[in-house]
Amino acid sequence: MRPPPTFAIAPSFLGVAREPAPGRVQEGRIFVAGIPLDIGTTNRAGSRFGPHALRHASRMLVDGDHPTHWVRPADHGLRDVGDFEIAMGELDRSLEMIERQAAAFPHLVALGGDHTVSLPLLRALARRSGARLGLIHFDAHVDTWPDSFGLRYGHGSVFYHAIEEGLVDPQRMVQVGIRSPTEKSVYDWTLGRGVRILGAADVHERGVGWTVEQIRAVVGEGPVYVSFDIDALDPAFAPGTGTPEVGGLSTWQAQTILRRLGGLDLAGMDLVEVAPAYDVSEITALAGATMVWEYLALVVTGPRSPLPVAGKPR
Repeated sequence: MRPPPTFAIAPSFLGVAREPAPGRVQEGRIFVAGIPLDIGTTNRAGSRFGPHALRHASRMLVDGDHPTHWVRPADHGLRDVGDFEIAMGELDRSLEMIERQAAAFPHLVALGGDHTVSLPLLRALARRSGARLGLIHFDAHVDTWPDSFGLRYGHGSVFYHAIEEGLVDPQRMVQVGIRSPTEKSVYDWTLGRGVRILGAADVHERGVGWTVEQIRAVVGEGPVYVSFDIDALDPAFAPGTGTPEVGGLSTWQAQTILRRLGGLDLAGMDLVEVAPAYDVSEITALAGATMVWEYLALVVTGPRSPLPVAGKPR
């Protein structure tokens, strides 16, 4: 039986059932949570409304199989747990609350919110896995400043802290789409720690095939986290974000790169910085929802597949 028209789909991610409480978590499932936090933003605020916009746009992705992996991620143990609680106006306390809530879920996909939310998510996942994580980071910005305009935490310093706290292995960390103005000392610090930076121009000039080869070579084996800042995309494809930078990836480039990452040990994801107040015709929210859908298709068919896929042995 065909699903209802897209405009009538339930207001959850991909229209999936809501999981009412963390206490009912079932091992082996994939959980989607919204994190409506944007007080770590240094330019335009508004990504607190990102989770709602991403869920709304995701309705466009439910009326057929994935055209490469031939699965419907919504049919493979996916649950939407709603939005995490935060402390209004208190960033440090909000990060503690996010980490505590994230720790309850075996495989979490988070809808931001600004990029600051990645830090408590990585804290929770690193403690759960007991090892430093590999990281695939799509962004216009390196986000490795030691602070954000004097604030210890913020969306520009998230991966500085992730590296310094030992949450991620910088030798297994690759950044894709970087192109913003950056202090040379920050850029050099990032390279000096072993991070591989693939600028947007590198992707444009050398192609997505080369980019995928670089990503795979860097992250290798072991658990890897994906953090996708929507401003990795050019503003032509994602105007609805707080810190847009020209010269970015196209949606087809980002989508194709993700589709070719099958077989990696994907342990979690976040999609951040969608600010719908600056969006046009929902194109940013749809791009973001699609990147999450691509990730979910990889997980469903990959080594961490939560449930058997038709035609594929466990």
